[in-house]
Amino acid sequence: MAVGVRIPIILRAHTGGRSVVFVEGASLQEVITNLDANYSGIGQRLLDDAGLRRFMHVYLNDQDVRFLDGLDTDVAVGDSVTILPAAADGFLA
Repeated sequence: MAVGVRIPIILRAHTGGRSVVFVEGASLQEVITNLDANYSGIGQRLLDDAGLRRFMHVYLNDQDVRFLDGLDTDVAVGDSVTILPAAADGFLA
């Protein structure tokens, strides 16, 4: 199942400038794994040894996945994943 992933400007160098890409996955972990397989290096920007990087926020249909099941959050056809870097003092971190 393909899921639309909205890419912030600071990560678009990994996607050839695309603001939205479509990847397969039944969970957020699978989506990120396949995102990194298709767009090398993006996974390192999203994940660290503890899971999602502290200053990268990921939303599934406008809900923060940290308040769902994190990387184990299920995704379905038609869902939208949005990646947003944390902002501090009005500037992107």
